[in-house]
Amino acid sequence: MDINETHVWNPDWTPHVRIHEVWQLITNSSIGVLCLWLVLYKKDTKLSTLLSLIVTGGFLLALLLKDRYDGSMKYLDGSEKTVLGINLGVLGFRIAFLFLILSHVLTKNKKSTSQTLYHVTIVTK
Repeated sequence: MDINETHVWNPDWTPHVRIHEVWQLITNSSIGVLCLWLVLYKKDTKLSTLLSLIVTGGFLLALLLKDRYDGSMKYLDGSEKTVLGINLGVLGFRIAFLFLILSHVLTKNKKSTSQTLYHVTIVTK
């Protein structure tokens, strides 16, 4: 969504702003690839979830602080991409953040249940 004229090639953005945008896109995409690798090959959902929460939470924190630095989800012409009246980016990141928390809670509960099974003492006669 950001590799277009509203972000990376926005004529109103300075070259310095563009480099920050591309840096963010590359960094977040690389973390996403790392998270996939962690889950698929290392079976590590805990670190993958934490990294994903940092990326999505960083966006939500920036959104929360937007008035302090004059930020906005609207384009310079005042428009924005919305679904059901909610900004698409805000909606997507909130849903992703909630699913990550849910995933962490469910994975944690599953691990504690399976760990309890390993502590069963077998008594033989």
